[in-house]
Amino acid sequence: MKKLLSYLLPFTKEIPSKINGTLEITLMNGKKVLDSQNANYSYGTLQKLLTYGLSQIDIPEDSQILLLGLGGGSIIHPLQEKFNHKGKITAVEIDEVIIKIAKNEFDITGSSTLEIICDDALHYINQCTKQFEIIIIDIFIDNQVPEPFYEEEFWKKTIDLISPEGKVVFNAGINLKENTKIKQLKSKFESQIEFIQYNNVQGTNTLLIGEKK
Repeated sequence: MKKLLSYLLPFTKEIPSKINGTLEITLMNGKKVLDSQNANYSYGTLQKLLTYGLSQIDIPEDSQILLLGLGGGSIIHPLQEKFNHKGKITAVEIDEVIIKIAKNEFDITGSSTLEIICDDALHYINQCTKQFEIIIIDIFIDNQVPEPFYEEEFWKKTIDLISPEGKVVFNAGINLKENTKIKQLKSKFESQIEFIQYNNVQGTNTLLIGEKK
């Protein structure tokens, strides 16, 4: 009944998070979305823009994928269904509240093909030793990418974790008017990664998609 009524009037509940502030789960037109106070976290425009980004690269069926920033897990289903990915996905999410929301509200749980790790992405990449064919970076606090994820130290280690000719998809920001950080990133690592920049994806976001040389 609640799902049917959502076509007439959205239902919203708020969940507090020490890391992400107040999160909102809204049931509208029979579908749930996860939002922060100022941005969509999962199953709305975010799912569409990440799906667009992934459609720009080849995704081998058995590839190893690292997802930094699980959110509500909205990219998991497109990876497995639209892109027919059957390999292992390792998802790293710092916020335990988000992981619980992904499980309880969106049925995203660990399995033989999905490992969910509650950890800071910066800590995870610094201690990780394996390589991945694809790394997806989708880390926001509300509508901002935290500064460390633009910095040289993070990208040096991230590039080490990309297998030869592997890909990286970076959701680099919302409504970016000043691209200095992205220009510096592309320039610094141009000998190691061939980047293509996509602006105003879904009318708002900047995506960086790179291939390791």
